[in-house]
Amino acid sequence: MNSGRPLKDLAASAVQKIAPYIPGKPIEELEREYGVTNIVKLASNENPLGPGPLAVAAIQKSAGEIGLYPDGNGFALKQALANKHGCGIDCITLGNGSNDVLALLSEAYLTADTEAVYSQYSFAVYPIVVQATGATAKVAPALPESAFMPLGHDLIAMRRLVGPLTRLVFVANPNNPTGTWVEAQPLKEFIASIPSTSLVVLDEAYVEYATDVSFPDASKWLSEFPNLVVTRTFSKAFGLAGARVGYALSSPDVADMLNRVRQPFNVSSLALSAACAALRDAEHLAKSVAMNRDGLRQLSIGFVAMGVRPYPSAGNFILIDCAKPAAPLYEALLRAGIIVRPVANYGLPNHLRITIGTREQNERLLAALQAALR
Repeated sequence: MNSGRPLKDLAASAVQKIAPYIPGKPIEELEREYGVTNIVKLASNENPLGPGPLAVAAIQKSAGEIGLYPDGNGFALKQALANKHGCGIDCITLGNGSNDVLALLSEAYLTADTEAVYSQYSFAVYPIVVQATGATAKVAPALPESAFMPLGHDLIAMRRLVGPLTRLVFVANPNNPTGTWVEAQPLKEFIASIPSTSLVVLDEAYVEYATDVSFPDASKWLSEFPNLVVTRTFSKAFGLAGARVGYALSSPDVADMLNRVRQPFNVSSLALSAACAALRDAEHLAKSVAMNRDGLRQLSIGFVAMGVRPYPSAGNFILIDCAKPAAPLYEALLRAGIIVRPVANYGLPNHLRITIGTREQNERLLAALQAALR
């Protein structure tokens, strides 16, 4: 008998309270809603060059085997990653993008009577995966606008929130959506200060772009800090956002726990092949990083010239302060065929996050934003 009770009420109470993740607007959706064409998408921090030729060839070669399940252990990719990072394959957990690994960490280590710590203005997936477990989120205030790294992680404030119930401490480096980063020495000191009862999850989705700042290879710290987990992705600099493949580096004990909750075959055969090939394509990675460096400089200069404040960034995107509500500017850019990312859901209603595109895409963005500001 139907009691008329809403089906959503049957879901776990913690899940009912989650604010769903809002992705960047797809190109097809903008075409359908506004009737515009020749669209430039600068909303989701994708590599404007896309995948390299080696990755594309690997996908094409693997397509003939799509009727078979992939290697559930991902041995070839794990071996390639172990060689890259100088660790054992038992230290690696593969994910359907690094988002998947973040969810696995929460599923494996959080319960309703535990806590997780992260910074204000950090990646929106952290509160989602924490809340889904019923755990308590402890959110540290970000650094002030006047700081050297405005809106960045305040490691001192984060450390104060770590207590006996803390199981996960999320640090995004570089951070999305602010682009800010933590340099090697203070980061290492912070990790050393965290008790062994908490895992430090160092989210390095954009690390390949951070070539001009004092950035560590934190994977080399794994033997020194057994409670350190480093997550990375092939979605950004490697240009494989649509393939969905990421990974975690950790102690074998942590990897063992993650692989217990990891879904079988969570990374497709096409993604496994593409990721292996992408690791070999140093030329495409270098080209992508160089284009991003030039584009970041181009946009920063352009924003300053039009009186818009850009924030420092070590990623492939840049946050700007429009000094007024950004929603009308976002709408005007959509009508000009340019998709960027409003970040009011992060508590930044006057800001836009803009992915670094090609030189031509960046020029078009700057012209459209200048017109919108008028």
